[in-house]
Amino acid sequence: MKTLGKKGEKEKGAASELAELLELLGIDGKRELELEDVELNIGELILQSAATIAAPMTAPPTALAPAKMKPTQLLEAPFTPFVQEYPGRVREVTLGASKRDGGSRGRPVVIGGATTPAFYLFEKAPPHPPVITVDTFDMQVRLPKAIRTHVEELWGDPASWAKIAVDKWEADVITLHLLSTDPLIKDTPPAKAAKTVEDVLQAVDVPLIIGGCGDPKKDAEVFTKVAEVAEGERVLLSSLTLDMSDAGTLERVAKAAAKYGHLVLAFTALDLNRARELNRKLYDYVPEDSVTMDLTTAALGYGLEYSFTIHERARMAALMGDSELQHPTLAGTTNAWAARETWLKLGPDWEPRRLRGPLWETTTALALLLAGVDVFMMMHPDAMATMRKVIQQLMKRGKARPDEIAEWVNQRI
Repeated sequence: MKTLGKKGEKEKGAASELAELLELLGIDGKRELELEDVELNIGELILQSAATIAAPMTAPPTALAPAKMKPTQLLEAPFTPFVQEYPGRVREVTLGASKRDGGSRGRPVVIGGATTPAFYLFEKAPPHPPVITVDTFDMQVRLPKAIRTHVEELWGDPASWAKIAVDKWEADVITLHLLSTDPLIKDTPPAKAAKTVEDVLQAVDVPLIIGGCGDPKKDAEVFTKVAEVAEGERVLLSSLTLDMSDAGTLERVAKAAAKYGHLVLAFTALDLNRARELNRKLYDYVPEDSVTMDLTTAALGYGLEYSFTIHERARMAALMGDSELQHPTLAGTTNAWAARETWLKLGPDWEPRRLRGPLWETTTALALLLAGVDVFMMMHPDAMATMRKVIQQLMKRGKARPDEIAEWVNQRI
């Protein structure tokens, strides 16, 4: 047996010993070597692959990447707005009727008709601007001081209240709440309530929204009488609910509205499925272009996000083709005054109180404006003036140019 190199023979390296071993075994280095039941008695054996032998023992240092330069200006990039067409459209509804159409209104207004989400000016401008209606009452009601100072001399005269709202505050529509008809308040009979409606119709020439007291049976009696007395004026009866259906009075009011040429406001509480259900019931009695929806308005700090969401969902569903939701919407923005923050004394950080309430009402209205609401019920003159300016500015822009939208981040105010 040939002896492999001894330990003392340092001139033979590990590579030569491996080659000698392979030669001894008759292997050319390209085939596999498998040893079985073999005992090797060697001092030190180092096995290296060809790649390892060829590679340097230490890798050269990696070159450092050049330092990144900080940007000194905005990167230029083309902007193409995502413009799309929607398969659905909100129905147009005309509030009030002129003499030519059988009424006496000098300024009927058209709402609805939207074919894009609210004020998507890069797609299409709204066909009709949102309108403001001023809340008035047929009796004295408790009002915050910020509002009371403007109307306290008119509490007992709804016709004068309506005239001030139109002549001084530029109201597009008047809402007359027949609150005194409530059986638990004054239980005013329907005939007397209808006489109040006649007085207001004679005092102003804008369309009217007639509000009830909230009692389904009494509202049905009042609305039926008002519809008859105001025949042809195309007033909006506010509101019809599913509770009326349960009480058996919905059909009666809807038929009266259709007979005398009026509109109906379908009220539901933050539920699109119930809104669809109510609208389907109304279609059996009134034309589809006579229906407006009230999906419920919660004020800033009291659930405004829910109202915004329900109105936005309704508008998007309408644009995507849901025919049962393709109606203009109304928001009771004056619900903002039910928030204590609008009138409660809260300390110097919350002052002045005379501005806090109008700001609360304005903020509530602005949020719902961007959700697609068409009619805003309001009360404070300053809040109305602010909303009107915002609406006018948006409508003046018309169809915005894409480059204007692309440069918004660079605009200086």
